[in-house]
Amino acid sequence: MRAFAYTRATDVSGAVAAARDPDVKFLGGGTNLLDLMKMGVEHPGHLVDVTRLPLAAIEERESGLRLGATARNSDVANHPLVRQRYRVLSEALVAGASPQLRNMATMGGNLMQRTRCAYFYDPTFAECNKRVPGSGCAALQGYHRMHAILGASEACIATHPSDAAVALAALDAVVRVVGPGGERAIPIVDFHRLPGDTPQLDTNLRGDELITAIDLPALPFGRRSHYLKVRDRNSYAFALVSVAAALDLDGQGVIRQARLALGGVAHKPWRVAEAEQRLVGQRPGDGAWRAAAEAAVAGARPRRDNAFKVELARRSIARALATTAALT
Repeated sequence: MRAFAYTRATDVSGAVAAARDPDVKFLGGGTNLLDLMKMGVEHPGHLVDVTRLPLAAIEERESGLRLGATARNSDVANHPLVRQRYRVLSEALVAGASPQLRNMATMGGNLMQRTRCAYFYDPTFAECNKRVPGSGCAALQGYHRMHAILGASEACIATHPSDAAVALAALDAVVRVVGPGGERAIPIVDFHRLPGDTPQLDTNLRGDELITAIDLPALPFGRRSHYLKVRDRNSYAFALVSVAAALDLDGQGVIRQARLALGGVAHKPWRVAEAEQRLVGQRPGDGAWRAAAEAAVAGARPRRDNAFKVELARRSIARALATTAALT
């Protein structure tokens, strides 16, 4: 590991000012960044610890709920308002890691975690466009069972690892950030990027900007929501496919609104508006679930080792929607 300087930020403006140096990285729980530093993937010369900033509050607002960027994943998952009104987020956080990691990891850091692609994590593989832009993608000719089937490019087929980000995408969350130019709001669906020709850029957050909060809108049907995670083992494993679903049913049992996002299949949480529209006006049932599932995986480009993900995604969507519809 490269030697680095360490500073504990005492206020937001000081943290932002420090980040003007491109050699600076913000440190939250460190559950991803420190691993990357130990592996020789990340080499920051200066870590600015933001965990003592007053950004950990979970606050009810007229417009919904605000989650501070340094709020611990465990605190958010167990908060009564999150469990009652945004069930899918609580379930996603619990599914996302061990209790020890949830007690350390922060909400802002969760959004910033990087792919767990084995070729990215291992610098002995010289070809990785995320580590060394222009070097190639070793996964294209390697073992790609865990890799993307949607939205990938010839430059990168990695997937985003966050469970919480998938739930936040289904909840229309908004990420609040601050930088030298002031504050701005980024819809969660625009926060992460597809790889295109620049897979080294995971998000649309600028290097000198700090996440301060995540806003959840007052989504009335957030109570009827569910997170399904399909993985190789039942704990401490990343998703092969995951589904965040939320449904609004009228008094006659007809679907008025729907939210659907997928994880484990793309470089960012994958949300397809057409899949949600296929559900509107329909009664819950296998036919509606199948139509939404087909729309969600339309355009999938699987490879040799991950072709199974297409059908797995279809079945997972149907199961998640059926479970969601049955909630009271």
